[in-house]
Amino acid sequence: MNQEQGHDNQGFSHDGFKLAMTGFDPTMPGHQQPEHQENMIFRQEPRTARTEGSGISLPYETRLEMGLQLDEHLCALNVALHQYTKHHWLTEGAESFGSLHHILDEHVKKTQDHIDSVGERVARLGVVPTAHPETQHKISYIKHEVEGRYTMRDFLRNDLEHELKIQGMMRKTIKRAHDLNDFGTVETLEEVLLDREDFGYHIWSLLEDDTLVRGMEHLLDGQGDIADQRHLNDNLPQ
Repeated sequence: MNQEQGHDNQGFSHDGFKLAMTGFDPTMPGHQQPEHQENMIFRQEPRTARTEGSGISLPYETRLEMGLQLDEHLCALNVALHQYTKHHWLTEGAESFGSLHHILDEHVKKTQDHIDSVGERVARLGVVPTAHPETQHKISYIKHEVEGRYTMRDFLRNDLEHELKIQGMMRKTIKRAHDLNDFGTVETLEEVLLDREDFGYHIWSLLEDDTLVRGMEHLLDGQGDIADQRHLNDNLPQ
């Protein structure tokens, strides 16, 4: 790690965030430079803050901490985007291929907007946003489901668990940003959080008990097919 740009993070409120992950890490995917890029002009290590400032009147320590937390949200949003895109492609069934296909498309497009908004804020704080897909997945506090096709209900449950986790982690950053007087980050995340809560509400409503397309099997198998069939975890392990 570049000692001038890095930070030991002592005193930082970790609160579930990977604040110690700054600078180059030879074991991290995306941190090894290929031979054809060896002559590029290097300016700043990943997940570090500019020591000379960024035009925003916040202390270096605040810009670094907020930038690192926002970068984790950026990584998580990219994981959510990939999973939503897959589910959008694989929608099937009478109640899914039409309306659900469009709902997931809306989630994809708004998530792209959220990624841009959060990434712009990371850059404005003088921090290098994480952009390599493998590195994003490594840093993200949510993880993509295992490859393959599953039921639409399983797809949506996985999406809902992601939304609950994203909401909880964003609230932590909003609270911390208030404490540090970083009101620009507060405004950025509050706008994103409101949309993520809408996403969670959309999916929860889709998974609710009542439906017009259960068929006779639902009445005869005794399984119930109800929304609380599987516990929804909003505190997924890191």
